[in-house]
Amino acid sequence: MKKAFVLVLFFIFSLTFALDFESANRIFFEARRDRDVNKITSLISELEKDSNLQKDSNLLTVLADAYLEYGYWGVSGKDKEKMYEKARDYAEKAISLDSKNGRAWYIAGASIGRLAQYKGIVQSLFMLGDFDKYINKAIEILNDPLYKTFALLAMGMRYRDVPWPLHNYSKAESYMKEALKYTPIYPNVYLELGYLYLKMGKKDLAKDMFQNVIDSPPHPWLLKTHEESVSLAKQELSKLK
Repeated sequence: MKKAFVLVLFFIFSLTFALDFESANRIFFEARRDRDVNKITSLISELEKDSNLQKDSNLLTVLADAYLEYGYWGVSGKDKEKMYEKARDYAEKAISLDSKNGRAWYIAGASIGRLAQYKGIVQSLFMLGDFDKYINKAIEILNDPLYKTFALLAMGMRYRDVPWPLHNYSKAESYMKEALKYTPIYPNVYLELGYLYLKMGKKDLAKDMFQNVIDSPPHPWLLKTHEESVSLAKQELSKLK
């Protein structure tokens, strides 16, 4: 019990006194990898208390990313919408400080995309313009291969999932295949390609993509994401037998 208490104190101490960008970013990547609610909420709390936050585009970006991830797997119901709104707000603040911050442009766009899920069909379509603006800019300026993959995949899903006649399956496929060039072992790309091919009526290609999800090794920073994708791919394959 005493040892556990010491470890907790050490973790709190490390968050409080070592929250430069590199430290905060490492904690975020670990929290996302493991979908660790305690770690990501502690990170959010400490970043929001940081006196340098509003002057540091990189810290604002980590905080925005933390809210984006926490909204996806850490909360439910209306709380998701609140988390995505915070993610967008902090990402836009990061962009205002550094317009070349490609990760912040991606987070702003991804937040809008997820917020659109909670709006009616008409209102969500009005959000497409902002989504396109942020994601296209992210694709243009990002150097980080993982976030480049995220942005390209988001654009592919946008062209796949908007209602007729606004969808464009050819563009969706092109963006998703481009995403694989930057992160070949990210299983979500294969998963989303599988869903695309189902919409296109190409069941054999869909099967191949779902099998690729199962066969691909996990990305070291996306372990829980890989587990979820494998489970979904197996469900889809069972339907296609």
